[in-house]
Amino acid sequence: MEDNIIRHGHKRHGAQLITNSHYYRIKIFYQVVDLAIQEMNNHFSEVSTELLSCIACLDPRNSFSQFNVDQLMRLATLYHEDFSSTDCLYLPQQLNNFIVNVRCDSRFSAITNLGNLARKMVITGKHSVFPLVYRLIELSLVLPVATASVERAFSAMKTVKTDLRNRMGDEWLNDSLVVYIEKEIFSTIDNEPILQRFQSIDTRRYQLPPLPH
Repeated sequence: MEDNIIRHGHKRHGAQLITNSHYYRIKIFYQVVDLAIQEMNNHFSEVSTELLSCIACLDPRNSFSQFNVDQLMRLATLYHEDFSSTDCLYLPQQLNNFIVNVRCDSRFSAITNLGNLARKMVITGKHSVFPLVYRLIELSLVLPVATASVERAFSAMKTVKTDLRNRMGDEWLNDSLVVYIEKEIFSTIDNEPILQRFQSIDTRRYQLPPLPH
């Protein structure tokens, strides 16, 4: 890897020499890393990146080595509907007490993820001792699911509300999205009761025929 080669794109006579290690590191590895970073920046907004950075501070691995009170306070302020001004006054002290407590508790030494941390807090009763910290953990666990649900809804909206349906009302759109997104659940429901329910809602000129079995 330390052998010299001619820099790509230069003539042999008087060309600058570089090592194989330099070529693969600068021309290939760093460029691939830059492309990956650019792709991540395009996919995640600044707010999403900040949220993920704050949530990482709750990582219990290595005795909560990434724990940071300031960033967790920032996470609480992003969820202003879940943390009142009074909660934010008490939260720093509760965070400091929490980290001292769990680092001294051997029952938390082998925990490697937030889900197990939340379960262990309930088992040990610490969710009642540190309710604000437990609320942060709950929000951190819900965030990926909520984000995925929102992305699924927007993706489904492009399919359901087409150009031919651009005058669709909000209520009808919402009902259609629920059926489309949760199609696996609705596929287990028999259509006959749905038809009979629709028929009985109002007096109709024609009776819907029963579905063939």
